[in-house]
Amino acid sequence: MDDEAQERHLNIHLDPEHLGGVYSNFANVSFSPYEFTITFARVDHEVEEGDVPGVVVTRVNLSPQFMRELIDAMTDSWSRYSTSQGIRNLPETDPRDS
Repeated sequence: MDDEAQERHLNIHLDPEHLGGVYSNFANVSFSPYEFTITFARVDHEVEEGDVPGVVVTRVNLSPQFMRELIDAMTDSWSRYSTSQGIRNLPETDPRDS
């Protein structure tokens, strides 16, 4: 059996304490020649004066190759999401109007 014909499945374990995920409303992306770093934070945008408080909820380091794959996957997911929302938000028409 050649490598392309063999189907592989990911078997990823998710600890129960991570099941709920974390909420983020801010992200910062930085990079070096070796990696990209995405820092996700929760920021209080309601503060009207002074510094805007926030807390980092997670930081992820990625290789350039994985960053490209992540961008492609996010672009594909965003496209499918936008299409589904566009269809959902179409004005309803009465079939008798045709």
